Amino acid sequence: MSKTTPATPAGPDAPVGDQDLGAAGSQLSTAPAESLSMPTLGVVGWARWFWRQLTSMRVALLLLLLVALGAIPGSLIPQSGTDATKVADFVKNNPTLGDVYDKLGLFHVYSSVWFSAVYILLFVSLIGCIVPRTWQFVGQLRSRPPGAPKRLTRLPAYTTWRTEAEPEQIREAALTLLKKKRFRAHLTGDNVAGEKGYLREVGNLAFHIALIVMLTAFAWGQLFKSEGNKLVVEGDGFSNTLTQYDDFKSGNLFDTGDLVPLSFRLNKFTGTYETSGPNKGTPRLYQAALTYSEGAYGKGHKTLVKVNEPLEIGDAKVYLTAHGYAPLITVRDGKGNVVFHDAVAMLPLDSNVTSTGVIKVLDGYKNPKGVSEQLGISAFFLPTYTKGSETASTFPALNNPVLNLAPYHGDLGVDSGIPQSVYQLDKSHVKAFKDSKGAQLRENLKPGQTMQLPGGAGSVTYEGTKQWANFQVVQQPASGWALAGALTAIFGLAASLFIQRRRVWVRAVRGADGVTVVEMAGLGRSESAKVPEELGELAGTLYDQTPAESAHPGARGGAESAATAARARPAPTDPQPKSEQTTPDPQEAPSEGAEQ
Repeated sequence: MSKTTPATPAGPDAPVGDQDLGAAGSQLSTAPAESLSMPTLGVVGWARWFWRQLTSMRVALLLLLLVALGAIPGSLIPQSGTDATKVADFVKNNPTLGDVYDKLGLFHVYSSVWFSAVYILLFVSLIGCIVPRTWQFVGQLRSRPPGAPKRLTRLPAYTTWRTEAEPEQIREAALTLLKKKRFRAHLTGDNVAGEKGYLREVGNLAFHIALIVMLTAFAWGQLFKSEGNKLVVEGDGFSNTLTQYDDFKSGNLFDTGDLVPLSFRLNKFTGTYETSGPNKGTPRLYQAALTYSEGAYGKGHKTLVKVNEPLEIGDAKVYLTAHGYAPLITVRDGKGNVVFHDAVAMLPLDSNVTSTGVIKVLDGYKNPKGVSEQLGISAFFLPTYTKGSETASTFPALNNPVLNLAPYHGDLGVDSGIPQSVYQLDKSHVKAFKDSKGAQLRENLKPGQTMQLPGGAGSVTYEGTKQWANFQVVQQPASGWALAGALTAIFGLAASLFIQRRRVWVRAVRGADGVTVVEMAGLGRSESAKVPEELGELAGTLYDQTPAESAHPGARGGAESAATAARARPAPTDPQPKSEQTTPDPQEAPSEGAEQ
């Protein structure tokens, strides 16, 4: 009966290296060989050593980690490019720490010198890693898998059997089998060499190229991005010009000429809410009906903008980000002349849209004495007023709206040159209107009701309520490239982790007794149980296609047991001695084989 050797991994006492296997064990990876030796003295030697260190994979990973760590203060510390007011408040409240942060560039992390240096070094490192490895991998794809080493028994997975088939027949069958299993295979001398798993290196290279694409897209987007917010009341519109925005920020290289020409009008905002249960008051529907146009003379189109469903026009995206109410107010002077008529947006304070705001009458008003003054009216709005809960709305919808007004007259300070919020009232140079009891005048109004100012100073009428929506117009170029890079990186990383690159050799030679000896061996880039398992399956298939040695009735069972052993899991930590793993002498007597 023919003797076989199971395809089990070699143990630690039988290392497999390039020196043992020659070309067969080389080029399973495109990773450059690392050298720990110091360079020779001289500028060229040091430059070469520095370049090798910079383009090594461990340095690339270290720089990537530094970029991630550098982004942490950019997320936790207020940034001057995002919110200069918060930066000023932080410095005011923490003068010592603020001075340190400013010197370290932590208030503008992404444009700081140290972050840019790490970013550029990461680019150089990744490109220096990828270019030579890509070139080497292309060379591997253009070449053929190397021939079998002289001693296949040194490989981690190995099996053998004897057969009466001709060596040429075995090699042709092995070549067909390997190609069917998607190996790149070819005949070389007395053996067939096959290799597969190239997608592992493709995934590895794709992952690193995707990182470069992502970093480039991120940098490009930060330099050329723009982001602005605009509050629009029902019936009003917006044109995409810098002066139309309530607030606006952009990248360092952004130009106002890059703004996408667009305009839109808010026709109606619709919001519905849960009316009962634990989620009472939770929005069910948030949508804004718009009429928009592209370009200066574009035709109007109607659309609905919802949360996370923006309007896309060119490179610009219009997001719906907030909602509130705008009471329609009419102010008349003592003679009944209308000096103010507009919807005043209120700022929400809670989830039930309890809101606050200020009505400012800046021009056209004269007091009963005929002296020009300015009116400022503090407003507190409750969409759903419930008796006993006068300080907060009990539901976000307009079920029982009430507007609380407290009027003032005098100088509002808007002409002083100092900017002030439209939601705040400077009371330093104004006086409150008094009621008949000498207390500050304050009234609750329902839609259609009017508050009379004392002394014939005029009146304030709450006409009704409109709604407003806040829109964020974002232009961030290269965002599609960033998404494509992220997806490519995920799939590339998965391929590099789960695909095993391995080689298989099949050698068929005629022994001294005229019987063909078949040897099969496999080698993987990394130690994996899949190599012996796969070799066992290939050995079993190849054996079924070739007849066993007929001189020994138990030969087929021996070959089948060899295939079974090849499919088995790796051997224990203590390996078999090499003498037990080598191919038996073809001249062994049949009686010895039968005894086994």
